[in-house]
Amino acid sequence: MTTTAPKQIELAIGGMTCASCAMRIEKKLNKLDGVVATVNYATEKATVSYPETVTPQDLVSTVEATGYTAALPAAKAETTEEPSDPLRTRLIVAIVLSVPVIVLAMVPALQFPNWQWLSLTLAAPVVVYGGLPFHKAAWANLRHGAATMDTLISLGTLAAFGWSLWALFFGTAGVTGMKHPFSLAIERSDGAGNLYLEVAAGVTMFILAGRYFESRSKRRAGAALRALLELGAKEVAVLRNGAETRIPVEQLAVGDLFVIRPGEKVATDGIITEGTSAVDNSMVTGESVPVDVKPGDRVVGATVNVSGRLIVRAERVGADTQLAQMAKLVEQAQSGKAAVQRLADKISAVFVPIVIALAVATLGFWLGTQSGVAAAFTAAVAVLIIACPCALGLATPTALLVGTGRGAQMGILIKGPEVLESTRAVDTIVLDKTGTVTTGQMTLVDVFPASARDEALRLAGALEAASEHPVARAIALAAASTAAVTDFSNVEGLGVTGIVDSKKVVVGRPQLFSDQGLTVSAALAEAQQAAQAKGHTAVLAGWDGEVRAVLSVADAVKPTSKAAVQALKDLGLTPILLTGDNATVARTIAEEVGISEVIAEVLPQDKVEVVKRLQGEGKVVAMAGDGVNDAAALAQADLGLAMGTGTDVAIEASDLTLVRGDLTAAVDAIRLSRRTLSTIKGNLFWAFAYNVAAIPLAATGLLNPMIAGAAMALSSVFVVSNSLRLRRFRSVTT
Repeated sequence: MTTTAPKQIELAIGGMTCASCAMRIEKKLNKLDGVVATVNYATEKATVSYPETVTPQDLVSTVEATGYTAALPAAKAETTEEPSDPLRTRLIVAIVLSVPVIVLAMVPALQFPNWQWLSLTLAAPVVVYGGLPFHKAAWANLRHGAATMDTLISLGTLAAFGWSLWALFFGTAGVTGMKHPFSLAIERSDGAGNLYLEVAAGVTMFILAGRYFESRSKRRAGAALRALLELGAKEVAVLRNGAETRIPVEQLAVGDLFVIRPGEKVATDGIITEGTSAVDNSMVTGESVPVDVKPGDRVVGATVNVSGRLIVRAERVGADTQLAQMAKLVEQAQSGKAAVQRLADKISAVFVPIVIALAVATLGFWLGTQSGVAAAFTAAVAVLIIACPCALGLATPTALLVGTGRGAQMGILIKGPEVLESTRAVDTIVLDKTGTVTTGQMTLVDVFPASARDEALRLAGALEAASEHPVARAIALAAASTAAVTDFSNVEGLGVTGIVDSKKVVVGRPQLFSDQGLTVSAALAEAQQAAQAKGHTAVLAGWDGEVRAVLSVADAVKPTSKAAVQALKDLGLTPILLTGDNATVARTIAEEVGISEVIAEVLPQDKVEVVKRLQGEGKVVAMAGDGVNDAAALAQADLGLAMGTGTDVAIEASDLTLVRGDLTAAVDAIRLSRRTLSTIKGNLFWAFAYNVAAIPLAATGLLNPMIAGAAMALSSVFVVSNSLRLRRFRSVTT
């Protein structure tokens, strides 16, 4: 008897409003026989493994029966994600209309005759139109026997608005000249003259603000994949019957011969059949030094041909290319992240049902004591209103806005509140070498002997200025020579020759000099070997028939890297250097900046495996990198930090973007994230504490509506003030 391997599918999930929604869907799917599902709230996707006995339509039906929507991969292209514009429009409408309502209610001096009717006119669109997403979610949850924060928001705002309507039309609140005095007295009231319009509108506005900023960060979930696939060439020159024909890269087939001119992108993975050149792999590998290639060497799609004309035979196309496989790695790493369980949702899982039960019990108690329907309903509504999370709506977004705003000033971009939770437990940070610890650009670091420095730079720099090779550009940039060059010649793969100031100058590899009949002295050969032992690229320079100098070029360490590594250690993190470069170069760089653990010569997919291995050892891993090859590892890490000087793919796949391109920004990013998370937790505690403390007063009928308003205002002011303290955050370097 043979068992069939389970199939896998990815569903696009719609309608989730909090992490508890993802947990409910996941729980329902996993109840199906043989189904193993993981639902990611952040990416709005469900990754499902299912047996032959279950069909994809069964999975969709199960999700829909839970009260949400699901789309199969085939239908995904036809469905469009709801844009953030409707939510933004609701928020703008809510802000414009709610602010006057709140001001009128809280400042008696502004309460002109019949002001309450203006408040009703302004508040109604906010509660009905602005709060529609909460009401729809609450109704969906109600139909499936669940209660979330949406339930409490909807109940509280509708109860406040409904009671205000009763007080205006059937009570005494609608009379001309009615005032809403700001009193802190504790006394019973029948509620006939009390308005809660500012509560209904204010809560809706604040919660909408939180949802808007949350959704804005979630919309970027798939941007890394789009950016990654955009790197590829769009057209390719194919050789057909000896002639070049330009076709879309999608039409390229395995075995086709195609031409790559200098400066063009390699269309797909293949083997060089004709030509020599240098290929810039930095877009894929992140490594700064172009690789010399010749017939028989393999090239990777999306890399750039630097110099010579190449003819390549296509070896892999479409979804089989390395670029497509890297895109798949990023997608897998993103979908594999555990869904973040928001603190507010954790508390609301218990808090919401308790508050609803308390409100019902309060109503029943006061009806049982024959105190009157108005008094009973007032007490019950007061319980819902004082528990309604006005400050809770501010707790996360205000701290996040102030924290991210301060971060932006310091060159740190935090993508969302989910990121902050990852920073508190991080104990290991993996640092990509090129572009993160080092500059990512070739730089002249030494000239031997020093006595020949000026003359060597003047002559070699003038000659190299005519070359396109990155090593040549580094020498030319350091020399800034203006000397004229004649009889320039580029010897493929060996170096360059030419006449500068009537001197025949040769710059390149030892073979080029031996071909010219020139001998390299023992001292220069030893200097060249010493430079290469450090991982540097060493080229010889000679003129007037003699080899005279060694020019050493390398990817230099950033000036701030050593101090940044020490600061990371001070934060309790263990730094690990990870690179695709050779072990000699990696160890040299690691020793210079103070890193003891080095993992070198790794391929892009190996970087993901390194992060997974560290996580498997129980470590909580942060990853800092800047190349396309780092994107999947950044997504896999518990905390991804992308250097802003790197590729868009790395930036999109990360959690934090360091715009400065400076490793000290990584230190500041972790410190700021931890401080912001601590502020959010403090905000959440006080947001609940103010309201929970007043629930007993509301239940006993002693809560004056103005005390409810004052408690809400006080908790909101505290939350905002606490968040504003983040503006004083300073960099570790100041």
